[in-house]
Amino acid sequence: MAMSVEEVEAAMIEKATKSPKAQLYIKDFYECDSERGPRDIKNIANGLVKKGQMMFWSSGSTTMYALPSRIKNEEGAEGVN
Repeated sequence: MAMSVEEVEAAMIEKATKSPKAQLYIKDFYECDSERGPRDIKNIANGLVKKGQMMFWSSGSTTMYALPSRIKNEEGAEGVN
């Protein structure tokens, strides 16, 4: 049985919380629901950004996804403003 959007969102948030990296590529979320294609996963991730549960993070050349709390903690720990 296919996962609901809410279940995929929960899996994505859990992955972002438990990942050793604060920022994740969209491809890192593909395993959250192997039955959905890349476009569906990206749409769900973008929905989480719209809800404020995740945010975009840019390295300058690549856009990644992260939890707002992890980005603030990482930047604060590194002394970046």
